Amino acid sequence: MTNPRVRKIADRIQVIVAEMLERRIKDPRLGFVTITDVRVTGDSQQASVFYTVLGTEDELASTAAALESAKGVIRSEVAKQLGMRIVPSLTFIPDALPENARALDEVLARAKQLDEEVAARRVEAYAGEPDPYKKPRVAEDELDDEDDDLDDLDDLDAEDDRA
Repeated sequence: MTNPRVRKIADRIQVIVAEMLERRIKDPRLGFVTITDVRVTGDSQQASVFYTVLGTEDELASTAAALESAKGVIRSEVAKQLGMRIVPSLTFIPDALPENARALDEVLARAKQLDEEVAARRVEAYAGEPDPYKKPRVAEDELDDEDDDLDDLDDLDAEDDRA
């Protein structure tokens, strides 16, 4: 639907169908319906109307039946308001957006839980020394021995300089 005219037709059909479902269609099987998107083919012959229903699977099935039975009335109103020579035929398709969003929410919640578990383990135990960059302390007598060794090296350097 890169054609701006087709996009305008799709937007207008979405508004018309939403208003029809809200005001004129009084079918008791019709649940709480939201028209999420309308896609029209490039030749404006077919219009796919995507919808979501708030409720259970039974309400979704009854709403789908109500939309199929009201398809002719809705298409007549679309033809009347659009004023086009050829009116697109309507196909109602349940939108998978809520299920996809729910699945993504579950995946994100699981990832957050795993991150919290890793953070808790990181606080509990640290691999290695508390500060691996510090050298362990050397006993006093070992420091004295090292100082004596350094003094001996200094004496040898001094002798080499004299010679």
